Amino acid sequence: MIKSYLKDVFFIVSGIFAAAFGLESFLLPNSFIDGGATGISLLITTISPLPLSTLIVMVNLPFLLLGFKVIGKQFGIKATLAILGLALVLATIHFPEITQDKLLVAVFGGFFLGAGIGLSIRGGGVLDGTEVLAIYLSRKLGTTIGDIIILINILIFLAAAYFLSIETALYSMLTYLAASKTLDFVVDGIEEYTGVSIISDSSDEIRKMLIEKLGHGVTIYHAKGGFGKNGVHSEHDVLFTVITRLEIRRLNIEINKIDPKAFVVMSRINDTRGGMIKKRHL
Repeated sequence: MIKSYLKDVFFIVSGIFAAAFGLESFLLPNSFIDGGATGISLLITTISPLPLSTLIVMVNLPFLLLGFKVIGKQFGIKATLAILGLALVLATIHFPEITQDKLLVAVFGGFFLGAGIGLSIRGGGVLDGTEVLAIYLSRKLGTTIGDIIILINILIFLAAAYFLSIETALYSMLTYLAASKTLDFVVDGIEEYTGVSIISDSSDEIRKMLIEKLGHGVTIYHAKGGFGKNGVHSEHDVLFTVITRLEIRRLNIEINKIDPKAFVVMSRINDTRGGMIKKRHL
């Protein structure tokens, strides 16, 4: 338990400093922005006297409150601490400007920012709350998470083109692409939804955990296994559920508590329709 806690702290703290470095050494001095809540904060601080450290908290606050409801209390606490930590580092530590080359600023600013967000996700938190809003709206409106994120970012970059310049908006889009690709790389390419199949002798306990603790629906397949030269067969239940990328780590921890030897298979899913993805009514 302590080892897992320290690992989370390491990832979140590393993510905070990586994101802060990308913001202060690349994006902020050159008035470049990113997508999501971070992009909104960067845009406002560019056209107003408000400091980025304050805006990071203000802009993310509604998403954090939503995160407590959509994802859960543990995620909400970690995300809040991560964003407050980022704001504190931005307010107290000043990283030097590395370059004024626009292409390098866009690529490496996005790289460090994306790495920071990805590391925080691996620690169970998040540094940009836009994805929480996207998950919520996708369930309300029946659209994909990707569509919601794209729509939000289109509005942000249109605002950047209006308030800053078209060239800055185009470079900022490149920053966003670099950040999103880096984020996917850091979190092992996890997609918005992940299908999980679980085979365990403690399938009933795991089923109850999925429904009662994680609030997910579960599909149960009755299966027969076979292995060995002559085919040794055993009957068991296979549990299948669909979770979001922000819940993968918590699921692994809960399964490990019940059955460390459980056979778990995860597969990427671009989107889901219908069914009970989440038990909670949003």
